[in-house]
Formats: sequence, C-alpha cells, structure tokens
Amino acid sequence: MLKTPAYWYGDQAPPVVLRPLACLYDAASRLRRAAVRPYRAEKPVICIGNITAGGSGKTPVAIAVARILQDLGLLPHFLTRGYGGREKGPVLVQPQHHSYKAVGDEPLLLARHAPCWVSRNRVKGADTAIEGGAGSIVMDDGFQNPSLYKDIALLVIDAARGFGNNLIFPAGPLREKPQAALERAQGCVILNANDEEMRNTWRTRLAEEYGFSGAVFFAALHPARRLDGEKYVGFAGIGIPEKFRETLTAAGANMQGFYPFPDHHPYTQQDLQKLLAAAQNKNAALITTEKDAVRLDAAHLDAEHLKRVPVQTLAVSLQWQEEDAITSFLKEQLQKTKDARVTKT
Repeated sequence: MLKTPAYWYGDQAPPVVLRPLACLYDAASRLRRAAVRPYRAEKPVICIGNITAGGSGKTPVAIAVARILQDLGLLPHFLTRGYGGREKGPVLVQPQHHSYKAVGDEPLLLARHAPCWVSRNRVKGADTAIEGGAGSIVMDDGFQNPSLYKDIALLVIDAARGFGNNLIFPAGPLREKPQAALERAQGCVILNANDEEMRNTWRTRLAEEYGFSGAVFFAALHPARRLDGEKYVGFAGIGIPEKFRETLTAAGANMQGFYPFPDHHPYTQQDLQKLLAAAQNKNAALITTEKDAVRLDAAHLDAEHLKRVPVQTLAVSLQWQEEDAITSFLKEQLQKTKDARVTKT
C-alpha cells in the first residue's frame, strides 16, 4: 500500500526520474477520459471526488451528502470501487457477512449509513443499485473514471494541504491538473478552513487562479467525543495518518505515542502485538480510526493468544458551515437534472 511521500506536501523536490512518469500518467488519464462516452444512469448520480491521491476526506462528505438526500426523499445508495477488496461486483455490502478483504474498508463504513454497492464496473454497479431500489447514487470515488455520467460532481479539498506540490502523480499527489478537474465539477467542498481568512483565500484562489465559477462550500471534521486527559497510543493507516494525530490532539487526548501506517494497511498479529506492547508500556489505551478498526477484525480472529486486542475508535463527524446552502444547491442541481431528462425524452 502507498505511503504518502514527504515531498508531496513538503519543500523537498521529488526525484527527477518521477517527472516524466508524471507526464505519462497525466497523458494517459486525459486520453482515457477523451475516448469514453459516459453512460447516463436512470437516476441522478452525485460524485464525491478529489484531485489528490488519498487523505482528502471524501468519505465523511459522501455520508453527509447522503443524509441530505435521505431528507429529500431520494433514497441514496452508495457506489464505490471497493479499493483493496477482492470482490469485483456488483455486490451489495453486508457488514455482518463481508470482511474488508472482500469489499474494502470504506464500503463497510458507508454501509452503516445507506445501502452500499461495490463494483469495479461503475455502469453495472449503478444499474444494479437502481434495480435494488436506489433513488439516487452517491459515488465515493470515481471522479476520474469516465464510464459513468456524473449529474453532480463535488470536489473535496483539504484546506491546509491543498494540492500539495502541485505535481501529477507520482511526482506529486495530483490525479490530474486542478483546472481540468474543476472544469468538470459543479461545486467544491473545502474541509477544515478554520477561519475566514483561510476561507477567503480559497475562494479567491479557485476563482482567480483556476477560473472556477461553481459553488464553494465549507465544512469541518470534528471528533465525535472528547478525550480530555486520557492517555492514548494512537495509530492510523489512512492517506495522511498525521491528520488523525491532529484529531486526537484536538479531542484533548494525552498522547503517549503515535504509529503511522500506509493507507489501507492490512494489520497483522505482529502489528497488534507491537501496538499493544507500546500502549501497555505507557499505561495507555490504543485508539485508531473507524476505517482502521474494520481492518483489525481478521487479525483479531487469527491471533491465538490475543482473543481480543482492546482498541478504541474515535469517530469524526462532518459539520457544514452553512448546511442550508449545500441543501439548496443539491435541490437546484437535481431539479436541473430532472428537467434535462424530461426535455431529452
């Protein structure tokens, strides 16, 4: 699994050899998008995407958007590739039956909030979800995949890290050039812009540097509970593990250590033994993300001498700066989509 290179978000220059690879990656992506005519599903498709590789906060945004759609009576179903899982799909995720090795870690989280389908073929996945009762489709990835038409596309951007070194993968974190991505998006969700100055900076940057005229929304991820004074050893295998350390600190945890792992890391018995020893040595509890927790189950079951590793989780919740604004935006865009479908028929 990929570990975020330091030069993606730092001042260090990437290895020179990566720049031509970045050019090839960008060219191949552009050719792929240009060569495919997207399939339009019978129900509206709302894509929650990003420009950078990992760590932007798509999943909490997807869950928050799905809740709004539920309130609007649109019966959202999630659709995702199921990164890291072996199932090709389309398959409806059943948390009581599927493991992360089968469907990936994020689908198990999504399925707690609405029906979730894993399908590497997005078109088949969307059609199957609609046959299964979906009134709308929320994609928690797939913005760069051209096979399925997106009626609404929202790009999620981490306010502090932005676009990193502004270079294309693997020289940088970008999946594509920001301007190209923004041209296909109706809105942006900027996460954790903690003050008005930062929010204004992002508004100005998107408008003046990239010519983006779509809607811009702001939201923040907050720890679901306080950890004031409690001693913890934390660990995380997400796109940018340091973000979870920051969340723990914001929740008031008395940090006794922190262990970063690559994104989607498959935890082993040896990992758990190391983490448990570190926590016991500090007389602290272990704590991780909800996404990491679903990847611990297999290791728990396989461990003969560790019937259960005591690991707490810290959930995060997304709060919109102006929830009425994002709700009105979705209603307006969905009405445009409905009108366009009526006109077409």
